[in-house]
Amino acid sequence: MIEIKTLATGSTGNCYWVTDGKTPLLLECGISFKNIQKALNFKTSDITGVLVTHEHKDHCKAVREVSERGLDIYMSPGTRESIGIEHHRIKAVENKKQFKLGTWTILPFDTEHDTAEPFGFLLANDVGDKLLFLTDTYYCRYRFSGITHLMVECNYSMKILDENVMNGRIHKGLRKRVMQSHFSLENLLEFLKANDLSQVQEIHLLHLSDTNSDEAVFKKTVQEQTGKLVIVP
Repeated sequence: MIEIKTLATGSTGNCYWVTDGKTPLLLECGISFKNIQKALNFKTSDITGVLVTHEHKDHCKAVREVSERGLDIYMSPGTRESIGIEHHRIKAVENKKQFKLGTWTILPFDTEHDTAEPFGFLLANDVGDKLLFLTDTYYCRYRFSGITHLMVECNYSMKILDENVMNGRIHKGLRKRVMQSHFSLENLLEFLKANDLSQVQEIHLLHLSDTNSDEAVFKKTVQEQTGKLVIVP
């Protein structure tokens, strides 16, 4: 049974702890290791590995600390080069090439973000659970089947973003950048329609914008379309 704990989400930092009861992992390490320890009641010694999607600080802030604490960190070659930290615990994994961490088989896949080589990750375990982690991408070119748990970005809605531009809260240039790097509610709904959700047990909406989102509306909209349990941490 998969358990998901959000330690931080959003532009100030992202970090998620997931386990299938046998192999705990961290997804992202965008907060200090001290805060990771606090959030996990200082139970970090059993973490088998850390997956990092890209080089923005809100996703990789603690890479040096985590590597020096003896945890292996996995990311794309482009992300490793962009982070620029040399450590034997930082390991590059290839796009669409599976690797094993404990009871998980992990498939990295390319995403669409304004960074060197961003990845999403599909995690499958030995008893048939399948978790999709997809964040910081304005689009996903792939379809997935058999997903049981979905952790996905839902950063903004076009309606709120346009209202913020009109009232001067958001600059036009930032609007373009947001649209070319993050998953909107509208794109997420299309993505959900295109995928087999028959086995999905829960959907976690991640990385909501402080200014361009509405937590209650996002949750209600995704629940109504999918009929699934939707969690906004």
